[in-house]
Amino acid sequence: MRKSEATGIIGQLELRTPGVRALYMVLFLLMALLAVVCVFPFLWVMVSSLKDIKEFYRMPPTLIPQTFNIEKLGEAWNELRFMQYYSNTLIMTVGSVVFCLALNGLAGYFFSKLKPRGSVFLFTLIVWTMLLPNTVGMVPMFKNIIDFPILHLNLTNTYWPMWLMAGVNPVVILIFKSFFDNIPQSLLEAAKIDGATKLGIFVKVMLPLSVPVIATITIMTVNAVWMDFFWPFMVLKDQSQWTVIVAIYNMKALMPIDQQYITLTFAILPPVVLFLFFQRYIMQGYTFSGIKG
Repeated sequence: MRKSEATGIIGQLELRTPGVRALYMVLFLLMALLAVVCVFPFLWVMVSSLKDIKEFYRMPPTLIPQTFNIEKLGEAWNELRFMQYYSNTLIMTVGSVVFCLALNGLAGYFFSKLKPRGSVFLFTLIVWTMLLPNTVGMVPMFKNIIDFPILHLNLTNTYWPMWLMAGVNPVVILIFKSFFDNIPQSLLEAAKIDGATKLGIFVKVMLPLSVPVIATITIMTVNAVWMDFFWPFMVLKDQSQWTVIVAIYNMKALMPIDQQYITLTFAILPPVVLFLFFQRYIMQGYTFSGIKG
């Protein structure tokens, strides 16, 4: 059987049946319609950002812009100092990815392979936290940001709160644990015989075998951090520390409508480009981790 015949829900033999072929076309058209509905708002914002300011207030409004002023992108980039906000967002994103992979990966390794006494109970508690609304922990978490326990540090105007929150993610821990459960125990035993420590096994054995799931979690984390608004808005009060999303929100009252669309375009493009280039790794990572959508 050729590869093209072995993949997909509906095989080549089923497609020869008129009823199945009609069902396939209906599903295909439905998925295409949903894709258009999901993509159209982003495309409309990006294309509309090139409109002339007078066209925004024209009645009736124009769906397809009649003017395309590309120079406005460069002017807005320099005038609003977006390179600084991109740099701030990049710093916060890189730190969040490092904390997410290191701490959640170690937690997944702890629950999957080390399994000390009481680990089942701890893992159950972590899974239970996924059932709690996010709003429950906002007040005590913000209090800890203002006065960090034991050290009594004020972490406002720093990226540490976002980095630490990325390092404790129950969903990522579950993904790592599910993936590590599929790694044969014999590999770990062989590494122990060679003199590897438990931490050495994690670094030299577990992580090299986890490239697909690491790539998936990295892309998910980058996208989530890039679009995160609430905590950066609450924590980063100094303009020199603003991320892209916080800068857009804080400056929207001072910008004309065409510049608002341009800044939204600046915010949309990076995660869209990231997904287009790495969507294969996202689906591959979900498959290998055993997490079904």
